[in-house]
Amino acid sequence: MATHSRRAVITGLGVISPIGSTPAAFWEALRAGTSGIRTIRAFDPSPLPCRIAGEVPDFAAKAVIEKTYRKSLNAMARPVQLGVVGAQFAMQDIGLAKGSIPPERFGVEFASVMGATELNDLARMSKISSVGPRQPVNMDMWGREGLPEMPPMWMLKYLPNMPACHITILYDARGPSNTLIPNDAAGVTAIGEALRILQRGAADFMLVGGSEAKINPLSQSRFNTFASASLTRDNDHPDRAIRPFDRDGSGTCLGEGAGAFGLEDLDHARRRGARIIGEVVGYAAGMDRGLKGPGLARVIRNALADAGIQPQDLDHVNAHGIGVPELDAFEARGIAEVVGRDVPVFAPLSRFGNMGAAAGVVETLCSVLALRHGELPGTLNHDHPAPACPITVHTGAPRRVTKPYAVKVAATDLGQCAAAVIRRWDD
Repeated sequence: MATHSRRAVITGLGVISPIGSTPAAFWEALRAGTSGIRTIRAFDPSPLPCRIAGEVPDFAAKAVIEKTYRKSLNAMARPVQLGVVGAQFAMQDIGLAKGSIPPERFGVEFASVMGATELNDLARMSKISSVGPRQPVNMDMWGREGLPEMPPMWMLKYLPNMPACHITILYDARGPSNTLIPNDAAGVTAIGEALRILQRGAADFMLVGGSEAKINPLSQSRFNTFASASLTRDNDHPDRAIRPFDRDGSGTCLGEGAGAFGLEDLDHARRRGARIIGEVVGYAAGMDRGLKGPGLARVIRNALADAGIQPQDLDHVNAHGIGVPELDAFEARGIAEVVGRDVPVFAPLSRFGNMGAAAGVVETLCSVLALRHGELPGTLNHDHPAPACPITVHTGAPRRVTKPYAVKVAATDLGQCAAAVIRRWDD
């Protein structure tokens, strides 16, 4: 292991997902191969080419958020609510009481992107500014008569920094606080930034997380219009629609959820008697602008070097495995350049859809739980390996974990790449 003056351990987690919203329920669903991909229920999706998603069932923030903070829900869109409640679940699991740590030593790193407006927020002003069906909005009327109808808190409901903002207020966290926005790579980037903050001694405890919610008419219409080629049309078989690294992969679908965990200086965790469930030991980020693979491979190698390990020390690679053939081939080339076919690849996304900014954290927690429980669940819907993906994907029943390390890989369609190495806690 590379030498750093401070070690960063994981001391508890929270998750809200289409397959379970407690650590125990989430883990059991992972083991059982449960799919959370279903026909969209939040609204009528029948006009859309892709009508399925990974939707969190029965989420009601008002029923679970701390009573002292309940009034603030009016200023939170769904992705913000998911993030704040996910962080609350994590803090409950961590067992860190409010006020038990100096506020300036408590930081937050959160992955999030701009939320899509709820239709009711803009309905009145849009109607006022409309000149007729299928006609453009009259911008003069929009500025003169529409804007005064905009809810005064409108923008504060949707800004990407709002989850971190509310979390720092709720827990009086006055240490380093950042919001990471590089889409599917944002979650792993948040993990890496928190690791560096702890290593340089700028905080003792970091709450790391990510949240995303695009199961709404505006987001779904936008993706089905402008990213249509990346979305599956297999609406009749939602549980088998996302096929990572598979010859028959036909695209992905959107998911929603949140994940959060405590990343803490080891000495601080031991002094307070914390339950340690894992360790983050390495991180790297970079670009592969051409989506060729060598740039992603460089990032993975740098993360392993930062952890002080070799590819043969890995139990598995945790891949994004989005189910879009071109993106899967890019990710597989980068992974294969480092580990070849020797290290099993696990891709959990096909269970719950692409959670975007939340993906890196939630997918990382899959490996944290796998290392902790000693079993690696199988990847769903990988039946016929794609010739363009020269990796070994683990499928079927859970296999025994045989080595203490895993690397989580994340990449976007623009080539942003990140990788984090986690270690099973045995000390």
